[in-house]
Parts: sequence; structure tokens; C-alpha cells
Amino acid sequence: MTQPTVSRQQTINGTRRKAGKKKKTTFLRIFIYTAVIMLSLFAMFLAWFFFTTSGNKLRYLAADTLISTQHRHWAAYLIGKKELAVRVDEYMKQFDKYAEAPIVTQPSFEPSPTGPATGNEPEKPSIEVKPIEGKGHFGYYKGYLLFVHDPKKLRIVVPDKYGKGEKVSAMVKRTGALAGVNGGGFVDPEWKGNGFQPTGIVMSGGKIFYLDSGMNTPIHIVGIDSEGKMIAGKYTPNDLLKMKMSEAVTFSPRFIVNGVGQIKGPEDGWGVAPRTSMAQTADGTIIFAIIDGRQTHSIGASLYEIQEIFLKEGAIIAANLDGGSSTVLVTEEGIVNKPASEFGERFLPTAWLVFDNPRTAPIKNVWEGVDINKIDPSKW
Repeated sequence: MTQPTVSRQQTINGTRRKAGKKKKTTFLRIFIYTAVIMLSLFAMFLAWFFFTTSGNKLRYLAADTLISTQHRHWAAYLIGKKELAVRVDEYMKQFDKYAEAPIVTQPSFEPSPTGPATGNEPEKPSIEVKPIEGKGHFGYYKGYLLFVHDPKKLRIVVPDKYGKGEKVSAMVKRTGALAGVNGGGFVDPEWKGNGFQPTGIVMSGGKIFYLDSGMNTPIHIVGIDSEGKMIAGKYTPNDLLKMKMSEAVTFSPRFIVNGVGQIKGPEDGWGVAPRTSMAQTADGTIIFAIIDGRQTHSIGASLYEIQEIFLKEGAIIAANLDGGSSTVLVTEEGIVNKPASEFGERFLPTAWLVFDNPRTAPIKNVWEGVDINKIDPSKW
């Protein structure tokens, strides 16, 4: 009987099928090996992250960084809900303790001249911007120091229109300011808030623009009184009026008082993040620290590192302002730093602006007559 003839094409097809099966088998083996290796490495990382001393330090640093944002509930995924509640309570008690010490060391100054010099006295500009960078305890940071030699040139500026915050660059341009940095905290649902509703208190020109508590309820504030002295700590709104407070927003903590740093070490520095903080030296100069973070060129800074920077500059008092993606420094030339948000500047309810003539600054109370309970911070 005649054997069936196998064509050349059939032989080629058979060879291709075998080669295809071999390739699939090889690919499957590589995939399995890779998956096993990746899972093993991930398991090793988890074991290190949760059960070693160095891993725990990193885990709590990451948790503290989240706690310093307005989305601290995410830290529960790192340290658990119970530990998160304990951690937050410890920080709040710590911040309240920082605010207890009475302010004894006061600036001794006459508002420094920013016009033509008289006699042998050198002329000082209204503002000075100084780049800074360094290696912190957790990584490298870069940012700027803004020096304001006459504190009375500072005003708290708020949005021009109801319903949405305003970018600091827009505030600077609209008001003709020399420079501006972000101010106090605000309600920010899911990091997508419209930036219109502050937290705590807002004061500008000696008047209360916004208040979400009673007049006799102590709240954390950062501000300047009518004489140009920086005040930070925990006070009631009635206290602030009696103290002739001129400008104020709510944030915390105060971490330098009477020339002494309150934060004892890097581990107490409230995580690593973009930072905006404010200080005053003995001659009355106000210093803002604006530190970039969450980026390749700058990981951010802890409050302990900010404290070290301010103490080197001779600060006698210092306090934290809103940071994170809100951190921004603007001059007449534009945005100076690199905000952490992928969308650039955020819309904010308050900012510290520097004016040549602050008395004529166009600042109106956008919340006047508004029922703050009806403000929707998530509506754009």
C-alpha cells in the first residue's frame, strides 16, 4: 500500500506549531519565575517594613507624613486605625503643649526703612528671596526663604469672589503685591476642594473675616499684631481682639518660642512634606520658609529641619502654616518654587501678601453675611 506523502508545507507548519508551543512554554515559565521572584521580594519587603526597627521607622515616617495632610485617614493603612488615633491624639497634645509657653522674648525694632537710606544706614529692600537647600535627616530638600524686613507690610488676602478660592499668583497680580505665600488651613474634601472655606479664623486689617468657632473658644493661630509682632499659639478670638491682632490665620504648631526650639528631634518633626512656615527675628524681620517636596529634586522637610533653618537665621518665634500641595512662593515675576500638585498652584482661601502700601491694599471680606454652614467646599 502506498504511504501518504507529507508535503513540504505540512512539514513547515508542523515545525512552526512545535516552535510556537515551545515559545509559549518558555514564556509561561519565565512569567511564573518572575511572578515568584516578585512575590518573594514583596513578602521580604513586607516583613522588613512591619517587623524590623528600620522598617518601622520608615512606616511611621510615612504615616506621620500622611497625618500632616488633611487626609490623615490614609495613615490607617500603614499603622492601623487604633494606632492612628493614638498618634493623632499625641500630636494634638504635643502641639497644645508647644502653645502653652508664654511669649516673653519680643522683637525690639523700629520698622526698617525700605525707601532711600538716611545717614550711614544701608537701604533695605522690602523683600529678599534666598534659595536654600540641604540634606535633611530623611533626604534632600530645596526651597526658598522670603525675608520681609517690615512686618507691617504684610496683609492676609482672601479671594475676590464668592464660591471658590484664588491662586496666590492671581492674588499678587490683582492686588499689586510685591510677593505672596500661602496661608492657613482649609476644608479640602478628597484633595479636590474648591479652596473657599478656611478652618478656624481669618483676620485681616484687625477685623475678623471668618470664624468657625465661638468667640471664647481657644484656637491655634499664626499672625501679626498691630505693632508688627508675630503672635503664634492658642488664643480665643476675644483674646486676639484685645491683643490688637491685625492679621491671622489658623494652623499649627508653634515650634519656636522665646528663641528656643520645641521639637526635640527628627522623629518628632511630623513627617516629611512640602512646607510653608513663618518666623520672626529679634529685629522684627519676618521670614517665610517655602520648601518643595514630593518631587525628585526635593523630597520635602520635617518641621525639625525647618526649626533648624529658622534658628540659624536667629528666629525668636516660628510656626507652621499650611503646606503640602498648597506650598507656593510668588513674586512680581511669577511663581518662584515648584508646587507639589501636578496641576500647579492650588486655589486657596488665604495668603500672606507683602505690599509697598498695605493700608491701600484692595482687600474685602468675601464671607461677610455668609452662613458658613451652607458653604459647599466640594462644589466648583
